[in-house]
Amino acid sequence: MARPSRLSLPGVVHYVVQRGHNGAPIAHDVADAEELLRIVRDSATSLQVRLHAYALEPSALRLLATPQASDGISRLMQAIGRRYAATFNRRHGRSGTLWDGRFRSVLVEDGEHTLLLLRLIDAHAAASTGSHRLPDGADPACSSRAHRTGGRRDPSLVDPEAYWQLGNTPFEREARYRSLLEEPPGAAETAALQAALQAGWGFGSVAFLSRLAAATGRPLRPRPRGRPALTRSAQAYTDPDPIKD
Repeated sequence: MARPSRLSLPGVVHYVVQRGHNGAPIAHDVADAEELLRIVRDSATSLQVRLHAYALEPSALRLLATPQASDGISRLMQAIGRRYAATFNRRHGRSGTLWDGRFRSVLVEDGEHTLLLLRLIDAHAAASTGSHRLPDGADPACSSRAHRTGGRRDPSLVDPEAYWQLGNTPFEREARYRSLLEEPPGAAETAALQAALQAGWGFGSVAFLSRLAAATGRPLRPRPRGRPALTRSAQAYTDPDPIKD
């Protein structure tokens, strides 16, 4: 069965995850990390995709971005995949695929859901420690965390409206964001996000998902389990014995 086309809409925030093939590292050293993120920034700019957040982990790349065209995210990930894989293979004397199939993405509602994704992306980068840590010296530049916590500013990033609502001054916003990073997300939220990412649904309120479903003609949340209950009118016109003469 053919896979359904990936859902993407212009002007809507997208959470994107691209993993390394079979969990293999996608960056072996600082030079790899810097080159991959340079390609991410350049590609986002040239394809008119507003980049909000990024995190490079040992075997995964996570992005939060808003495309200006319906195919913006697909074109962005194609550009990143082709350009970086060629550079990586040439540099390390290897051949073959670098990526684990198609990237996964989910549409995200503005507001608290977008803010949650900002936190999760930066928290993922901060958690890359121990034996899975990126090469020494690579970590500080491998996520957008510092951009919103008082560290280095990244001119390639566009702060979403949800971040601006955290305070009236840069200092207030950075302080509030730092405190939010210390709060673990709820289990229900992370489970809902994971389910949405696996299925390609939207991540947001019921109203948001309903609007997306109406605009795309596709279900964007799980259907209730079991057979749907008959309405009163359906019950009235249902033959209790459909095989009688």
